[in-house]
Amino acid sequence: MKKTETIKENRTFRQIYRRGRSAVTPFLVLYCRPNRLGRNRLGITVSTKLGGAVVRNRARRRLREVYRLAQGDLVQGFDIIAVARGRAVDGPYDRLTKAFYRACRELGLLERL
Repeated sequence: MKKTETIKENRTFRQIYRRGRSAVTPFLVLYCRPNRLGRNRLGITVSTKLGGAVVRNRARRRLREVYRLAQGDLVQGFDIIAVARGRAVDGPYDRLTKAFYRACRELGLLERL
């Protein structure tokens, strides 16, 4: 399995927040912006308001797995930031997946199946 390319620089996060498009669901907020790399990059943000390190890492793992499984359905060439909300931690996994797909559809990130 290939490792997911990630966004780590604060400057890149700020650019995507400022100039990117967003979609909101009860589980997450998704921001996206085209990049010129020909591949997708993922950034995940989880606020300390959601809980301690264990809780935040659980939310990150769940979002990363949803993205990993959806990668084949996504259009390439975008920077994507997923901001976890409270339900991303303890909500049902299938509803988290549906929320991710709904946000991607709203942003035009899904390839036509």
